[in-house]
Amino acid sequence: MDLFPLYNSLRITVIATSAAFVVGIFLAYAVLRLPRWVKGICDTILTIPLVLPPTVVGYFILVWLSPRSLIGSKLQELFSVIITMRWYAAVIAVAIIAFPFVYRTARGAFESFDQNLLDAGRTLGLSEIYIFFRILLPNCKHGIIAGTVIAFARGLGEYGATSMVAGYISGKTATISTSVAYFWQINQDDMAFYWVMLNLAVSVVFMILINVFNKPNVRG
Repeated sequence: MDLFPLYNSLRITVIATSAAFVVGIFLAYAVLRLPRWVKGICDTILTIPLVLPPTVVGYFILVWLSPRSLIGSKLQELFSVIITMRWYAAVIAVAIIAFPFVYRTARGAFESFDQNLLDAGRTLGLSEIYIFFRILLPNCKHGIIAGTVIAFARGLGEYGATSMVAGYISGKTATISTSVAYFWQINQDDMAFYWVMLNLAVSVVFMILINVFNKPNVRG
């Protein structure tokens, strides 16, 4: 049994979720400190992938990074790099799809934290870096981890944008989701069912993790 689609899906999702995690937390903290009306604009821009069809996200990636685009053609001309129809094109797609989940949960966790404690730290002369890493993040970790797990699970099952920018190339770009579609199209129902069940099993594991991290702390 060729397990490359599972390996590739995990590779893509780990890299994409890691990128979404870092950028999402940073931007959530940056937006938190902006004026209210600016927050609304930033939230709209940063979370729009939540409401866009994945194929639209894939379309924009192709417009910007395909060999026929300005950026894509320059990358190919100067560095002999082609982004699309490569496994790392799927990383870009999944990162964009997963980002809003990390960003929104991090923003919610930061906003629910007592801002007076942060102001008290500033009054004591603590740096913003110290406040962020030693006070805010440790106290908001459960919400952030839950959002990251959701982002990972969403990225692992991504199909629309991934299929547009990376396609299905056996042993190179195939993922779990694209494998299901491919084997269904060529009437290999048993293989399609195999990847469906594997995807379902992985999804169940991540839903359990989400419930664990979302479980409220009960003190007697």
